[in-house]
Amino acid sequence: MQWTEFGVFTALFVLVSVLGFVATRWRRAASMDHLDEWGLGGRRFGSWITWFLVGGDLYTAYTFVAVPALVFGAGAMGFFALPYTVVLYPLVLLPLLRMWSVSKVHGYVTPADYVRGRYDSALLATLVAITGIVATMPYIALQLAGLEAVLRTMGLNGGGIAGHAPLFVAFLVLALYTYHSGLRAPALIAFVKDLLIYVVILVAVFYLPTRIGGWGSIIDESAAVLSQPDPRTGQASGSVLLGEHNQLQYATLALGSALALFLYPHSLTGILASSGRGVIRRNMIALPAYSFLLGMLALLGYAALATGVEPIVNGATGEPDSNTIVPVLFDRMFADWFAGLAYAAIGIGALVPAAIMSIAAANLWTRNIYKEHLRPGASAADEARQARLASLVVKFGAVLSIVFIDPQFSIDMQLIGGVIILQTLPAVAVGLYTRWPHRWALVAGWTVGMAWGLWQLYLIPKDPVTGRGHFGGSAMRLGEFNLFGWEPLPDVATQIYVGAVALALNLLVVVLLTPLFGRLGLSPGTDHTREGDYLATGRPASGHTGGGAADGGPGDSERWAPSTRT
Repeated sequence: MQWTEFGVFTALFVLVSVLGFVATRWRRAASMDHLDEWGLGGRRFGSWITWFLVGGDLYTAYTFVAVPALVFGAGAMGFFALPYTVVLYPLVLLPLLRMWSVSKVHGYVTPADYVRGRYDSALLATLVAITGIVATMPYIALQLAGLEAVLRTMGLNGGGIAGHAPLFVAFLVLALYTYHSGLRAPALIAFVKDLLIYVVILVAVFYLPTRIGGWGSIIDESAAVLSQPDPRTGQASGSVLLGEHNQLQYATLALGSALALFLYPHSLTGILASSGRGVIRRNMIALPAYSFLLGMLALLGYAALATGVEPIVNGATGEPDSNTIVPVLFDRMFADWFAGLAYAAIGIGALVPAAIMSIAAANLWTRNIYKEHLRPGASAADEARQARLASLVVKFGAVLSIVFIDPQFSIDMQLIGGVIILQTLPAVAVGLYTRWPHRWALVAGWTVGMAWGLWQLYLIPKDPVTGRGHFGGSAMRLGEFNLFGWEPLPDVATQIYVGAVALALNLLVVVLLTPLFGRLGLSPGTDHTREGDYLATGRPASGHTGGGAADGGPGDSERWAPSTRT
């Protein structure tokens, strides 16, 4: 038991917990009994708050431990997160502006709300909602992987359910202040989380090389360690340079991850909570600063290799837990009080995104399943109450998944989540620019992409040596390309990201079936949005006040002022 580290960690955890409970007084709303207030913070967050909120949501505790762990285990492949977060913001800037505007006009709270209005299809909206919930659940569980790594390093994580007591306590507190304060809680806590992260990482990146001989020596040592053959496979575990067989995988994984990130409902929640299009534009310019932080974090994987860090063995599986390499590195190289500060940064970095993700999943359940199918006449207060209850269920479901499921399986599920959420791109992202795709073609494309993607992921063995197990990763060999039984490619070792291929099949089905369904006379549904909705600034037109149609504000007959800028 590391008592000094635990004391610092506990003090900062108590501080953010207090902030979480008092957040409801921050930018106080007349009533929290509305999804706009509880789930979107009243849609009033400015540039600074949005920057911390979205950054705290996208750059999570799992990122802080998993990216260095991937560099530690595979070398250069772990740096895929850098180009992915560099190309991300230019790609999503204009679509996010359009999504914010149309959501503001119509009072949309979730991406499934938008799909329901755009395509007039309850089925398609439900599929998008279920996809978002399913893809988000393992993401919440992965925040626990980061928090568990810290607890394990401090000696707080033993065997059995009793050994997970600190984890239960942490997420009980998280559940209570999220239930009480909604999105305002993670928005306020994100300030503390990001400040801690920046301090810890900047000190680590500039201080560690002075202890290990400089970054040149660290890279050389890492290259030597990674080049040593694995006793089981006889091959090197990785390299500081990409090889000929994983360059395509690197590129498609980076691009696919960039396309997927803002399709996740929790990513859009932070955007929809902002107060205007100008806030979004400024954040798309400023958020890449986190990518600089991410690059420095990745280098810690090489520092761990150079210092001979050994990951702590997971008592549940008997296997080394690579997620512990950064906490162990801090424990070895820094004073106890600073290590405790670093652990608090990672732990709080788990609480912020977990809260936002649970709120986003609860919004999807309440608005697009409960109100759409179970209780169409639900009031705004009933919606808010259901969302609060759903957020509790989501959080404790994630905790139980860590306790009763192999944590390594949960990590693999995150890779599956990216493939899953990509299948909503044609309906959500493409729909922001054109109404051409037929709603039934989108349903068919979703079905084909989802079925083929999950099947290919199932075929990837967890143990590449014995070929046993399933869902062992997200990369497939081109020589194993299998389109429903057809194997047209030669046996080549070049790998590609499964999600990229599944999305391509999805789009192909949509393109082929849209004209066919049009000729068959199938109704395309009524588009309840107008082109001007996608350019609205959020400033009420003359004589108009209030929110979107969902809360009694301007609906189809009363529009927000259109923007003069595209």
